[in-house]
Amino acid sequence: MEKNNSNKLPSAEAVRLEKLIDYSANSVVSREIVKTKTGTLTLFAFDAGQGLSEHSAPFDAIVQILDGEAEIIIGGKSIITNSGETILMPANVPHAVSAHQKFKMLLIMIRS
Repeated sequence: MEKNNSNKLPSAEAVRLEKLIDYSANSVVSREIVKTKTGTLTLFAFDAGQGLSEHSAPFDAIVQILDGEAEIIIGGKSIITNSGETILMPANVPHAVSAHQKFKMLLIMIRS
């Protein structure tokens, strides 16, 4: 997974989150734009055929699809989600992400 070096969300400025990260061939690109003690906001851009293998996290996470379509599997249930849709991934439940086509998402991790 590639990381983008410019990691801050611009302050006091309206931005289109999907414009803050670019696709890269055969890759998953991530860019953490906010990091605090209580959580993070991380942008991801998945090329077609890429994904994140099944894992779990000790905190709730929210995924907002910004561009394209994603398959998200939560607790064995496959969910196809499109741009503009949001999914809650509950703490301690295994989940995975798969890109049948290119897509971008915002991951909101809540640590409290």
